[in-house]
Amino acid sequence: MASGSGSNFENVVHEIHAGRLDADAVLLVCDKPGAGVLARAEKLKVPFALVDRKQFPSKEAFEADIVKRLDASGCDFIVLAGYMRILTDAFVLRYWGRIINIHPSMLPAFPGAHGIRDAFEAKAAATGVTVHFVDTGVDTGAVILQKAVPLVQGDTLESLEARVHAAEYLLYPEALRKIISGHVSSPARPSAEG
Repeated sequence: MASGSGSNFENVVHEIHAGRLDADAVLLVCDKPGAGVLARAEKLKVPFALVDRKQFPSKEAFEADIVKRLDASGCDFIVLAGYMRILTDAFVLRYWGRIINIHPSMLPAFPGAHGIRDAFEAKAAATGVTVHFVDTGVDTGAVILQKAVPLVQGDTLESLEARVHAAEYLLYPEALRKIISGHVSSPARPSAEG
């Protein structure tokens, strides 16, 4: 699932096509008309669905359409690659332990939509990349892998972004290989309250 340009999506699909990731990209779900990831999916011959939130009366109806498409695809895991919406608890619980996200910081530091910028503006000594399972919080799920990226003298936001993205392109496939091979277990599902 992706909302933007799709560079992480394309990187993962290249790893699959090169035989370095034992998986199939069965469906791309994109929520943003005109997003660059749609052209990348077409070029890479990955089936895609544009599910525009504006076409639905509620977030629940929007996610119900996504669920229908995901279930029809037969996917085993949902790999978020720049998907810029917070998933509802119901969605996360339906696919518990099967939703993976990449975040551009060393969580729990700098969660949220602007991790790189936040680290840069805070003049942090380092930031990095985290691949984690998605839970019902925002960037709070169980960590699968992390890689630090130091800030260096003379860094601009753009130079830091470039180094963080380079780390993402290495770390995401590595984390996915660990999951697929069974070297990382899904987190325990939360028990029902009451």
